Amino acid sequence: MAYYTLFVALLVLGFNGGNAQLPTTLISFGDSSVDVGNNNYLPTLFRSDFLPYGRDFVTKTPTGRFSNGKISTDLIADMLGFDEYPRAYLSPECSGKNLLTGAGFGSAGSGYYDATALTQNAIPLSQQLEYYKEYQSRLERVARENTSTIISEALYLVSTGSTDFAQNYYVNPLLNKVYTHDEFSSFIIGIFSKFIRDLHGLGARRIGVTALPPIGCVPAVITLFGGGSNDCVERFNVDAQNFNKRLKAAASSLSKSLPNLKLVVFDIYQSTLDLIERPSDFGFFESRKGCCGTGTVETSVLCNPKSLGTCRNASGYVFFDSAHPTEAAAMALSGSLTSDGIDLIF
Repeated sequence: MAYYTLFVALLVLGFNGGNAQLPTTLISFGDSSVDVGNNNYLPTLFRSDFLPYGRDFVTKTPTGRFSNGKISTDLIADMLGFDEYPRAYLSPECSGKNLLTGAGFGSAGSGYYDATALTQNAIPLSQQLEYYKEYQSRLERVARENTSTIISEALYLVSTGSTDFAQNYYVNPLLNKVYTHDEFSSFIIGIFSKFIRDLHGLGARRIGVTALPPIGCVPAVITLFGGGSNDCVERFNVDAQNFNKRLKAAASSLSKSLPNLKLVVFDIYQSTLDLIERPSDFGFFESRKGCCGTGTVETSVLCNPKSLGTCRNASGYVFFDSAHPTEAAAMALSGSLTSDGIDLIF
């Protein structure tokens, strides 16, 4: 679940006219929004290494990305002038000189809370961090004395959290009957804060984190929790907004306490809501269902070559499957991130 274009706004920052050094390494952590193929190597149902996923990607083949085409990390790499996209860490291709470009540690079905990932057979965030430590050791064999500079100047993306709520808290009575949403949110924020501190301790200095989108407007959520209505599930959206306030406060505190840290929260909530509520304003005609199949429940293995009703052209759809945006939607959401993205470079 989770979203979207983290840094596309960097395209309009005008690097060529500034003094900033363009990042040459991109590291990402999180869930399906930044999974570039790690789940291909896991015994999990949360996979997308089959058509129609990837049908509009550069290679016209499925790669494990939960989209018809590019996801946020690909768009960032394009803007920064990368010749190649960072590989999934579990991929055999994530080795040798390819490590210099970075790596993707994201895993569909993961969240901040390790238990969320374990129920989906995904890679928990804590394990993603352990893999990153391995990555640093492998990078050192390639970059040698340049390793510390590469690590400190890299861009780090953290995109997760939606799964903790939509695929765990809201459906798990062991959580929602014991903890209020505020209590669970505080628990997740604590994990977030520790992760950032740990990542900073490993040398990361430029970190971008996505806030939660309007979870209640995701087609699969409307289908499962909407009670037959085609409207957004408002209480989920209110919960997301409240969580985002806590996330911003925690990020501000971390920025003040950790030396030389540039930590930016990309609040994608309103821009995503605008796209969903007024799709025609942005060149889309469908925002209540995905392109794949009926667009109401299909995601992962349910979105497959035999899914009846799959659209021919995804560019008019906000969602590709019932939970993940199309490449066109990810690009459309980029404009709202401009001012935040500046802080990570300058």
